[in-house]
Amino acid sequence: MTKRRVFFISDRTGITAETLGESLLTQFPSADFERVHIPFVDNPAAAARAVAEIERASRDDDAPPLVFSTLTDDAIQNTITACCPNVFDLFGTFIGPLEEVLDIKSSHSMGRMHGIVDTTTYDRRLNALNYTLSHDDGLKPNGLDEADIVLLGVSRSGKTPTCLYLALHYYLKAANYPLAEEDFDRSRLPPTLAKCRDKLYGLTIVPEHLSRIRHERRASGNYASLAQCRREVSGAEALFRTENIPYLDSTTISIEEIAATIVRDMKLHRAAH
Repeated sequence: MTKRRVFFISDRTGITAETLGESLLTQFPSADFERVHIPFVDNPAAAARAVAEIERASRDDDAPPLVFSTLTDDAIQNTITACCPNVFDLFGTFIGPLEEVLDIKSSHSMGRMHGIVDTTTYDRRLNALNYTLSHDDGLKPNGLDEADIVLLGVSRSGKTPTCLYLALHYYLKAANYPLAEEDFDRSRLPPTLAKCRDKLYGLTIVPEHLSRIRHERRASGNYASLAQCRREVSGAEALFRTENIPYLDSTTISIEEIAATIVRDMKLHRAAH
């Protein structure tokens, strides 16, 4: 199949356009897409540059491009729509019907999703991120009682990226603690985790996959050997069961899915709301 150019256009960062557009494109796994991001199309000059790039793609490619837009200015949106037959106005599709249902006119304001609209919420997000960064990999075990969630697992099981996602998207103070040989030997949780017992959640991983990940980081030594990975994963899962800690296999699911599952299982609330 011919590669299809896809443009994500927004008057701000383009994150919303990309997220919504990508969600739709996943339903066409056999298609081959080449993605182009054009953020900050918030004035006629920027719109003209975007149009020139889209029209150039239309001339050069075998098929006209797809354009996903979250533009809020009607005039700029009309400029983009006129240059290509395949423009998907992700805001316009829903804003009109919502205005009718709510009987309220929308603000048509740029950057409401990712701008600093509520400074209290924004500060909460930064505080969660700062906490998460300073409590990564057991760096500050004495502050774990302040966490909203504490992830446990062996090294390279996905704790750090999951914690960062929880902080950035759920505004949660997410710490993580690496389980080591001594934890498995005593078959019980380390004393530093006693104060946050009800906040613990475990991540596990298939040993073969863990071994491949560790080889990419440190190929030499026992760290990445399959036998070592099997021993650590087995010890971690046994500890989770003994201590009645909920846990999840992170091998084949995305960070987004891991985070959403943790929030659901632990009955956490998105702090931004």
